[in-house]
Amino acid sequence: MKPGRSLFRRCGEALTAGVGMSDTTRVLDLTLYDRIRLRSKPPVQRLIADWFLRFDYRKLDLRVEGLERIPPRPVVYAMNHTDNFNYWPFQYYLHRERERYTATWVKGKNWEDVATATFMRLTNNIPIASRGYLITRDFLNVMGRRPEPEEYRALRDAVDDGQPVSGPVPEAVLQKPRDMMGHAFDPTRERWSAALRGVLAEMNRRFVRLNEQAHWMGLDILVFPQGTRSVRLSRGHIGLAELVLHLGATLVPVGCNGSDLVYTGRSMRSEPGRIVYRIGEPMYPDDFADIAPRVPFVPFTSEAEAAHRDAFQEVVDRVMLRIDGLVDERHRFSTDLASDGTRGTDRFL
Repeated sequence: MKPGRSLFRRCGEALTAGVGMSDTTRVLDLTLYDRIRLRSKPPVQRLIADWFLRFDYRKLDLRVEGLERIPPRPVVYAMNHTDNFNYWPFQYYLHRERERYTATWVKGKNWEDVATATFMRLTNNIPIASRGYLITRDFLNVMGRRPEPEEYRALRDAVDDGQPVSGPVPEAVLQKPRDMMGHAFDPTRERWSAALRGVLAEMNRRFVRLNEQAHWMGLDILVFPQGTRSVRLSRGHIGLAELVLHLGATLVPVGCNGSDLVYTGRSMRSEPGRIVYRIGEPMYPDDFADIAPRVPFVPFTSEAEAAHRDAFQEVVDRVMLRIDGLVDERHRFSTDLASDGTRGTDRFL
């Protein structure tokens, strides 16, 4: 284990001991959302900034251009995601220069370990569980392995369509009673696809509630629209649009440059180098009035996605174009708009 990763885990283990969690505590399930306590001035974020990053960044040339463009009210930042820690220098700078703090979306795979999950909880991170994560995690829980591509495709199609599974899937996945991330799955009472859709829907309800809470208490929300790490920009996912339109929030695009050369692996210790954040002009609700849904919708629901997916995608595409204009050439869109990061079910676990 790399030194930085070890330090990261030790922090989490110390915090875990402090809040009385055991090694058998379930991590990403329905109850996790109820254990998260957001803070307007998160003490652990501030502790890390003042007692670790302040010293670690002495060898870092950290620059933020356009700080004056951030409105005084709570905003949603949309940033490209180049590496594991490319939001830390940005958070540190906001803490140092403006005493502003964020709640950051962090995907399911980063809540798998109890110590790490505790660290995430106490540093104002919000778990976002995708269909892919839930399918892969449930399959692994039952079979002790990840699904093969054809198995994953069959399960994903069933979840997307709300239909029975049709394809080469082990019977145990569909018929074994179990705890499905906090939901008691009974195959005699519901189909597997319906159960997993129900878990996702309930997680999304709690996820939206945490984002509403963050916004109302004055926190900024930080989102990586690409959904996975990639040195080059790739097309963004629609969740960003659903949140911004639901909250009526101001969106601030941020281009991160060079962080992947400073954070080269999973170590939380930075290498000497330069990171430049370029903050773009804010994007207000009126900027999306021509494409936003004209009827109320409930975000992160299958109904909203079915009715408004094209509108949501257009909003995100506009945001990603703004980010593309804020990053250096090496980070800009490739010709096919595809990610150069992790692919397949490795994205989820």
